[in-house]
Amino acid sequence: MKANHAALGGFIGLVLAAAAAHAAGPTDPQIAAIVVTANQVDIDAGNLELTKAKSSDVKSFAQLMITDHGAVNKSAGDLVAKLHVIPESNPTSQSLQKGGDDNLAALKKLNGSAFDKAYVDHEVAYHQAVLDAVDATLIPSAQNAELKALLVKVRPAFVAHLEHAKHLQGELAKR
Repeated sequence: MKANHAALGGFIGLVLAAAAAHAAGPTDPQIAAIVVTANQVDIDAGNLELTKAKSSDVKSFAQLMITDHGAVNKSAGDLVAKLHVIPESNPTSQSLQKGGDDNLAALKKLNGSAFDKAYVDHEVAYHQAVLDAVDATLIPSAQNAELKALLVKVRPAFVAHLEHAKHLQGELAKR
């Protein structure tokens, strides 16, 4: 379990460092890559949770993450196609992918209640980090009005996911 907490701490550090590196602000193509990567990372974790979940509540949450983040990626994909924008890999999208890969590797070593707890703990930290990046970097940096509007539109879903994950975290702590 300590290894998972260390991986989570390292992941959050990578996200925050990469976001700080974009202090001048990522470009719209870089924001597109960040959005797609952030959503895909959560979809990948949700898919793993579906195969290993012990708690039906956590499994339902994982399915919600897959559905909601998949819808955001579809909306983002439709928008970048409409705008003729090609998502551009950047330090933030790369660190998100690395953190997601590290999280999956740590989760794959766990089973049962330990797996569910680690997954939910990561979801709490991940959604908070993504919200922080959306608020501090992505929305203020978006130059295209439609891209900015999409970020503003999906933000409440990330807040709801964070609150749902915190609720699950509290429920799992009682068991």
